[in-house]
Amino acid sequence: MANTTQLEDFVTQVRRDILRQVHKVNSGHPGGSLGCAEFFTALYQEIMDYSTDFKMDGKNEDLFFLSNGHISPVYYSVLARSGFFPVDELNTFRLIDSRLQGHPTTHENLPGVRIASGSLGQGMSVAIGAAQTKKLNKDKHLVYSLHGDGELQEGQNWEAIMYAAGNQVDNLIATVDLNGQQIDGSTDRVLPLGNLKDKFEAFGWEVLEVKNGNNITEVIQGLQDAKEKTGQGKPVCILLHTVMGNGVDFMMHTHEWHGKAPNDEQLEKALAQNPETLGDY
Repeated sequence: MANTTQLEDFVTQVRRDILRQVHKVNSGHPGGSLGCAEFFTALYQEIMDYSTDFKMDGKNEDLFFLSNGHISPVYYSVLARSGFFPVDELNTFRLIDSRLQGHPTTHENLPGVRIASGSLGQGMSVAIGAAQTKKLNKDKHLVYSLHGDGELQEGQNWEAIMYAAGNQVDNLIATVDLNGQQIDGSTDRVLPLGNLKDKFEAFGWEVLEVKNGNNITEVIQGLQDAKEKTGQGKPVCILLHTVMGNGVDFMMHTHEWHGKAPNDEQLEKALAQNPETLGDY
């Protein structure tokens, strides 16, 4: 297990990777990616039991499904730095014929990616199906998923949330990235989500909250606590409070960097706040 300093160094390098990926092609989604760097680091460096000898069926290992696929830069960075594919392949982000498309796809055969995502609202259904399959196969491993808060405005989520509780899908841990921002503004302004804790509990879920989703220690503890709640008849939800654009002062607390790449000067300022730790690709 890595110590806290090693994990924080990993997070810092991931932030650099995110910034450099989107800058190179002047395209992508840095805001939500930066906000979830700690979550992905905790998941792949500390929590999940997985093999980098990637097989699509995912038998006898934990699975992760990214529902809000537009935050692919953080996903690609952590997969690469966790050993799924060469780190220097990050250089090909969003290029023609690259395996690292703007939204993850399966036909590119990129190790670590099991579903095409980015068409919002579908990841919960996929994760539930995978979790039920593990139960049928008597596979004791868990299924993890990540969803944007604005993404919960999609109605399919709530059908799936109701289904998961009604069918006691208790080997699922679904995390909601609560940054309060979406592409057109704050979630409160676009379409208020109300009290998500009360809503998930009303639908029959076990709910935990991580108040500082950009603190690696708190994220790890939250995921460990969620694991302890599995197997008790209820699906588990983590409400992860994060800051969009975290780690880059001029990108934080605003929707403006949801889907905008930094220019040369902005990249230089952002990278200065996130010094190289593990080596740039």
